[in-house]
Amino acid sequence: MDHRPLGRTGLSVSRIGWGTVKIGRNAGVKYPAAFEVPSQADAEAIIHAMLDLGITLIDTAPAYGLAESRLGAALGERRREVVLCTKVGEQCEAGRSTHDFSSEAVKRSVQQSLRRLRTDDVELVLVHSDGRDVEIQTQTDLVETLASLREAGLTRAIGFSGKTPAGTEHALDWADVVMCEYSIDVTEHEDVIARAVDAGVGVLLKKVLGSGHLDAPSALRHVLHDAPIAEAVASVVIGSLSPERMAANIRAIEQY
Repeated sequence: MDHRPLGRTGLSVSRIGWGTVKIGRNAGVKYPAAFEVPSQADAEAIIHAMLDLGITLIDTAPAYGLAESRLGAALGERRREVVLCTKVGEQCEAGRSTHDFSSEAVKRSVQQSLRRLRTDDVELVLVHSDGRDVEIQTQTDLVETLASLREAGLTRAIGFSGKTPAGTEHALDWADVVMCEYSIDVTEHEDVIARAVDAGVGVLLKKVLGSGHLDAPSALRHVLHDAPIAEAVASVVIGSLSPERMAANIRAIEQY
């Protein structure tokens, strides 16, 4: 699979990345059909199948329930095959999300993630915004805390996964990477994505399939080929329990 540089980080990521929410959580998530969280054995089989497809970007989070611990159990010697991205700011307890962007909570979250993932460091830590994008960047010590974690070597790069163009715009002043929602139907981030590239900030896209509501081949062709920002995108993150569907997605993008 084609790989692209992730902004100024020095990292290279597969054009399609894998979002792991479905291996760890099925409550309070926005998918068109209900699904069962797989067993530990099935989750590990899915993880290895995704890696065997050539996917090198794995996106996870404490908010994804069991996902981090399942990745930690499965990756083992394959850990350095992947660019591992986790998040701070949101936790999942009893199937419900809570948010805390304080310095203490962010540091604790990263340490917990590293233990679950069974690794000394990750390549990327993103803020898991609750929608108060600008406020949490300007009225907490979140940004300074993330920078200190990068300085300490616990992560190679830091960034922001927000909900608003204004929040993403603000993050361009400090982030190495931004993750934005973008699809055929949702284009509000188009201008700020272009500015991110000019600033040397890596761009990841989320919800490119509309949380499962869009036709995958058409949606992928749009964001990775036809859209004005297509060349700006390092990778699109797709959540799935099906290596077969992910293989079909990879075949689809190989046509252009």
